[in-house]
Amino acid sequence: MGTGLDKINKLLEHTESLRRSFRNFNFSPDNIKRDERRYSLKETQELVGRSYQSIRDAEADGRLPPPELGPNGRRIGFSLSQINKMRDVFGTRQRRGKNDDPAILAIQNFKGGVSKSTVACHFAQYLAKQGYRVLLIDCDSQASTTTTFGYIPDDDIDENQTLLPFLREEAETLAPYIRKTYWDSLDLIPANLMLYQAEYELASKPSASSFTLLKEGIETIQDNYDVIVLDPAPALGMISLNVIYAANALLIPMPPAMYDFSSTISFLAMLKNSMESLERHLGAIEYKFVKILISRFDENKSAQQALVDLANDQFEGSVLAAKLRDSAEIASAGNRQRTVYELNSPITSPKVHNRCLNILDSVNKEVELLIRRSWPSHAKALREAGLD
Repeated sequence: MGTGLDKINKLLEHTESLRRSFRNFNFSPDNIKRDERRYSLKETQELVGRSYQSIRDAEADGRLPPPELGPNGRRIGFSLSQINKMRDVFGTRQRRGKNDDPAILAIQNFKGGVSKSTVACHFAQYLAKQGYRVLLIDCDSQASTTTTFGYIPDDDIDENQTLLPFLREEAETLAPYIRKTYWDSLDLIPANLMLYQAEYELASKPSASSFTLLKEGIETIQDNYDVIVLDPAPALGMISLNVIYAANALLIPMPPAMYDFSSTISFLAMLKNSMESLERHLGAIEYKFVKILISRFDENKSAQQALVDLANDQFEGSVLAAKLRDSAEIASAGNRQRTVYELNSPITSPKVHNRCLNILDSVNKEVELLIRRSWPSHAKALREAGLD
């Protein structure tokens, strides 16, 4: 019959070929993921903040390259890279000010299945689409974020290309581990299963410096970014404690279900104890904001709405107004190793797709506004827009 280990080995025999087949299916013919999203002229005008005529004038006088035309002689749409070049020409690209601290946002909950990586990937892409310089750090050995960006983590990513060597203090900066992605203005530090070794190694000889490694690494590269998004494991291990100390803002996804509600309360209690311990040894941890995001929300379930009302009442203004609703479009895009922002056309239906985009934008705009409010250089613009 075989031992339990024999049975596990049998299951593992074909896992790598299964993952390769999955990628081959999604990214044929060459298995390389690209940003195929093209933005219409209307979308481009809104993103760039300039009229169609201004864009045409810049093309005519050579400030912008000529438009790409399809077989029918019409424009074929703009890539995000082209949009960001337009922003640079017109001076409309979003940036933090020189004296503003970069936002270092941890998306954390120690319960799995709360849409943590979904939130991290969509938020990072949303910010880059707005023109910000973004770094997304996958701190989770399960590597869901890395997979979303087109990699087979344990096949394409060597352990020396993750945070692991830096957490072993084999490097002085995070710079060697950063890679460009197909999504313009968005960089990634990937993860794979071997990253979990850091949990054992850091715990084997803990010291105050064991919890400051990630923060110190981020400080070596943070001048290159406006926002750094951290996607840690659903646990309060050594890497997650590094994330907690390195971050200056915290977003906690929480589905409106009793087990998730209860688990989040436990997470907050454990987080409090962990932060108190860190502060005793390392000094105060300052967060620009701490917010709870209602995730996986189904507005048709009255019991969920009751829990949302309870959360709003008990957490006293710490719950985002926007909620991440359940959507078949998110699930369908995920099955193709994509986010909804990457889709050129709906997978489900135009109605479901557009509704999902509106939901994602509502959540991400609210978090973006919290970040901008933390930047003194944005105060005047926010005040003039009535958003301060």
